[in-house]
Amino acid sequence: MTLEEFRKIDCSSIPISKLIAMIARGQSIYLNHRLGDLGINETQLHLLFEISHNENLNQERIASRCNINKGAVARSIKKLEYNGFVVRTIDENNRRQNKVSLTLKGRKTLSEAIKILKNWENEIIKEKGYVDRELLQFVLKEIAVKTMELNEKED
Repeated sequence: MTLEEFRKIDCSSIPISKLIAMIARGQSIYLNHRLGDLGINETQLHLLFEISHNENLNQERIASRCNINKGAVARSIKKLEYNGFVVRTIDENNRRQNKVSLTLKGRKTLSEAIKILKNWENEIIKEKGYVDRELLQFVLKEIAVKTMELNEKED
């Protein structure tokens, strides 16, 4: 479907989940085009975010928090480590686990990536001015929390 065809569709006929998926996919494409200059991709960016909020997480916990399988996290962490964005150290409490933390290069790269994200948000949210950014963040967080609660019930 073209952009013009999509614009003509009555929004009440489109499930919210479809719109969210379209936004997420569009943002993913936008990010991957711009993050390449920083030497990371969107998945690696999510891992850097998670690590920055919780230094010294183990890979299993990162996988759980990012909702990404352990193998994909291990591959991404290995690449991030190889490129100097993170360091892995053996967990003294469980020698089979690695704790992961950001390097200075990882912190700087994350800072640059946040600027890219803010630019995307400004283009998307401020251009039309339909909704207050803080209100949108609050509502989306509540939807994310409810989604996580529903998924926990399934497990």
